[in-house]
Amino acid sequence: MATDMVTPEVLWAQRSSKTDAEKNFIYLTISVPDVPASNLKLDLKPTGLTFTGHSDTLKKTYHLELEFYAEIDPEASKVNHSARDVEMKLRKKELNEAYWPRLLKEAKKVHFLKTDFDKWVDEDEQNEAADDDFANFGGGMGMGGLPGMGTYRTA
Repeated sequence: MATDMVTPEVLWAQRSSKTDAEKNFIYLTISVPDVPASNLKLDLKPTGLTFTGHSDTLKKTYHLELEFYAEIDPEASKVNHSARDVEMKLRKKELNEAYWPRLLKEAKKVHFLKTDFDKWVDEDEQNEAADDDFANFGGGMGMGGLPGMGTYRTA
């Protein structure tokens, strides 16, 4: 049976801060069930990311390329892989009180990108939002702690 190439669903939300880099980030979740760490490749750059992952059980290969609205800091970003998805907390490079108007550089609607309403907080309410959204986020490991992520590079 041939392997299907599919674009995974991507959920996102964000926070902003003009003074605290820790509160200035994008939540990004790539839904890729049954993709083991050994079968995924994530290339995270300041301007975007490329993801490829393969599920042997579902006979699917997931592929995704995103170009961000603005730059992130890959070194300060975190990635957590689970049996269902790859979660990222991407640190925005520029400190700014205002939210990005959208995730992607290009202002077109894409079918696979959705707002993560479980993590979304309105801009005017973000200071009251719980700080522990990612309290259990992969034990706070950075990119280096994720097995099979040898393809990670900043360029």
